[in-house]
Amino acid sequence: MTAMRTQQELDDRYGRRRGLRGRRAAVIGIGLVAVAAVGYLGWSTYAQAAQSVDIDVLGFHLTDARSVTVDFQLTLAPSSAVDCVIEAQDTDHGIVGWKVVSYPADPAHSRTFSEVVPTTAEATTGLVPSCWIP
Repeated sequence: MTAMRTQQELDDRYGRRRGLRGRRAAVIGIGLVAVAAVGYLGWSTYAQAAQSVDIDVLGFHLTDARSVTVDFQLTLAPSSAVDCVIEAQDTDHGIVGWKVVSYPADPAHSRTFSEVVPTTAEATTGLVPSCWIP
């Protein structure tokens, strides 16, 4: 009996509780934080994916010594406008021509485009390095 009484006196003195109430509150609090973290990660992943643009260069051909035509396909969220950078490069991968084009919103999920890029020297390749939703 004295050991139990001494333990009770120590618990009272140092503010310790023997009930389940404190543990239950801690478990509920940790659970709420975990649910909020999973919700935030899910939302941020969705928001990032909704703003992404996939670019597939289908090909290019030299129109003449001063221009190249680049054919490409964009996959993005329907009804989104998009801006793209289109480049022409020479054999040393130097940029010999580039332009920025803007495309209006369209209900299609995938769209195909063909753009002529004027160059300052003969190009050996054409590519689309980046596109973004404004």
